[in-house]
Parts: sequence; C-alpha cells; structure tokens
Amino acid sequence: MSQRQQGQTQEVAAAKAGLSVSTARRLERRAESPEPTATRHWRTRPDPFAGVWDEVLVPQLAATPDLQALTLLEWLQEQHAGQYPDSLLRTLQRRVKGWRAAHGPDKEVMFPQTHGPGLRGLSDFTELKGITITIAGHPLDHRLYHFRLAYSGWCHVRVVLGGESYPALSEGLTGALERLGGVPAEHRTDSLSAAFRNLERDAKTDLTERYEALCAHYGMTATRNNPGRGHENASIESPHGHFKRRLQQRLALRGSQDFPSLVDYQVFLDEITTAINRRNAARITLERAALKPLPSRPGTDYTELTVRVTTSSTIQVRKVLYSVPSRLIGERLRVHLYDDRLVVHHAQQALLTLPRLHATPKSGRLRAIDYRHVIGWLVRKPRALAGLTFRDELLPGADWRELYARLTAAWPVAEACKRIVGALALAAEQDQAEAIATYWLGALECGASPALADLQARFAAKPRGVIALPQVTQHEIASYDVLLPSTSATEVRRHA
Repeated sequence: MSQRQQGQTQEVAAAKAGLSVSTARRLERRAESPEPTATRHWRTRPDPFAGVWDEVLVPQLAATPDLQALTLLEWLQEQHAGQYPDSLLRTLQRRVKGWRAAHGPDKEVMFPQTHGPGLRGLSDFTELKGITITIAGHPLDHRLYHFRLAYSGWCHVRVVLGGESYPALSEGLTGALERLGGVPAEHRTDSLSAAFRNLERDAKTDLTERYEALCAHYGMTATRNNPGRGHENASIESPHGHFKRRLQQRLALRGSQDFPSLVDYQVFLDEITTAINRRNAARITLERAALKPLPSRPGTDYTELTVRVTTSSTIQVRKVLYSVPSRLIGERLRVHLYDDRLVVHHAQQALLTLPRLHATPKSGRLRAIDYRHVIGWLVRKPRALAGLTFRDELLPGADWRELYARLTAAWPVAEACKRIVGALALAAEQDQAEAIATYWLGALECGASPALADLQARFAAKPRGVIALPQVTQHEIASYDVLLPSTSATEVRRHA
C-alpha cells in the first residue's frame, strides 16, 4: 500500500512486497471497503470425524477429560483400520482443545500471594544437576540447603553432604537464623518428604516432634505445602534456579570447579549469597526491623544417639562403623549427629569429633577407622593385623595398603605385620604417616628394604641440645649508691 501511494502500479507494488498480484488486488479491495465480511459458518470440506466425534469421542472425553488426541486417534486406527491416517492428528488436536475450552473441567487456579516483611521464611534442598564440584580433584557428592525470606529475598546456602535429613535441615535453619539475626513468624518446608521417606510411623512422629520443637524454640509456626504442589513453595523453588545460574556464572568467571577444601567451597557459596543479599539491601533492612529477636541460645541442631563401645574399640552409627580411643571400651557414649560430623560425649564432656560418612544403598555399610585409636594395643598383637576385619580401613592410605601387600609378598606374614605395625606406631607418635609411607615405597622401588630401626632413626624426633641459660650476676646492695645523687646530712635534716 505504501508503494501504491507512491504511484507504483499494482504489479510493481506487489512484486516489491513479495505478494502475488491477486493477493495485492484483494488487499486493495479490502482497504477500499473496510466493512467486515460475514463469518463463514459452513464447511469447505467433509468432516473426517463425522459419525465418531459426537457419538464416540465426546462421551469418552466427558468420562476421562485427560485423554490426549494421540490416544484417541490410535484407538480409532485400531477400531477402523485405514480410515484415520496420522495426517488427521493435528485436526483432532484442535477439535479436542476446542471441546475442553467449552466443556472441559476447570483448571487449577494459581493465586498470587503478597508477603509482608517478617512473615515467612522458607527452607528447601536442591541438587546441582549438570555442575560437578571437586574437592582437591575428587568429585563432591552433595546437595545444597537453601533458606530464603519471602519478602526481601535474603538467602543463605549451605553444603549438605548427606541426604535431606533432619540434621541437615536443623543445622541449615539454625545457621541461617543466627546469621540473619532475627526470626520470621512462619517457617515453610516441603513436608520434609525426603526425611520422612521409608520411615516407620514412630520414626515419622519423632521427626515431626523434633522439627516442631525446633520451630517452637525460635517462636516460628511450622507450615508445609501439600505433597506434590511445588508451586506452593514458589518463593524458594524459583530462586533455586536463579542461584544455580549465578553459581555457574561465578564458576565460569573463576575458571575452575575445583576447590582446595570443603571450607573453601562453602566460602565461595557465601560470597554468592552475600552478593545476592547486597542487591536486596533496602528490602532486607526493612524486613529485619519486622523480625522477632533470636532466643538466648541456638536451637538443637543435631540428633542425639546413645551407643556402647565394643571390645574392638568401635561404635556403630547409621550403618557406619567408627573407631574411638580404646580407653572407652565398654562405655556408653552420647553421640551428637550432625550432617558432616559426630561429636562424641561422655559424662557431660565432649571427648572427640569424628568426620561423618553417609551410607547409601549403593555403598552399603561403611567403616571409618583411625589407626591411632588402637595402635597402642596393636603393637602388642601385631599378628592380628593379618586377619583384621577392617585392616584396609585401618591402614591410613593407599600407600600403606601397597606397603602391606609388598611386605607380605616378600616376608613371612608375622614379620611383615611386625614391621607395618611398628611403622604405624612411629607414624602415630611423630604424626608423619604420609612421609613414612612415601619414603618407604621409594626405598622399595630402589631395591632397598629399610628395617624398622632405620625408619626410627630417620623419622624419630631428634633430641634437643641443652639450652644455655644466661648467667645472672648478683650485685652488692651498696653498689647502687652510685646511682643516687649525693646528699649531705644537713640537707637530710632540713628536709626532715
């Protein structure tokens, strides 16, 4: 039409617009007579579903509204071979869609919510699909705990090494609230579905009571969304994706997904959440003023268990065998179970902290054995190492397991065990297990076989020399008189 207004012929204007002349002519006529034409109410071709739509398909849709057009077409093809080709699928899909719009059931309505400051905090767990984090070169099997305030978007993220358990939830929630410095009125979760999975009724009740007690300690109302209704937690489900995209961007900027330690990885996550919170600073300041104050002490963020130490100086906790110092054999211990550690108590005193392992159906039962806990008695019974049930876990690394294999192949078992156990005692005494194993393997590669005395001479602590103490000279008292100004007896009497 622009070309026509510039004086071009209909053929030239149509060619420049990429239209046929007949189409251009029709558009021009419509422009000259803009009155709408009557809506067509008749069919231009035969109905391919005549005789089956109203009689067969509509009753089936009325009975089962979720039926898909593809399912109905395949059923027609089975009942009437050769009459309904695949090319009719799009036609049937439009017909089914139109029927649902006119006669189908009501769809679920989403009601947007307005969250006031200080009213709701949310917790959830999320997995990093497509992102592989490594610690010192080893892949880290983990997920993230995510806490967020619905109004301001203040967030806190914590590494979770095990599953979606109560210790992971309680540690994450307690850490978030203590860092936030206040408490919202309500805490929302996704019904703790992973924590409840495969639990008996009593275990579910106990877990519910502990969680509600934790919320009561902080003065929060515990609420849960309906199972399978993730949109009810949209205030945290959607931010999961935002946080993971930020994490991917920061990792790309960093140039590596490997971290020296788990602590460094957590610091990296804290930097990301700090940047998010900085962008929401104004709303966070407003919401902090509406939060309730923290209680005088943190909530209980662990699971407490009672175990007895066996005669092999071990305890069993959640399908994992841990070693403890042999002086505790026969004692009953209280274990505070966290997501990443065990804190062992006896008689109201914390004795030691052990790194926690998480047994899975794939891994089966696990063992966490520290040779230093039992080496004092193993040196008295070195031959016991040969048939020890947890020998591989007791040896402090792959190098020591290789040493044991080489020595038992070259020496009688009793002699090999004596040498290995003696070297382990030296390693425990000097805290040089890795250095001793590296030196010993290197010597074996060179054809040498150092005896235990050679290792002791090389790695035992060298005696310190006698420290020469400074000589102290005692001065006569009268010698200090030279430091005082001379004063005559007359002056002394005058001042007196």
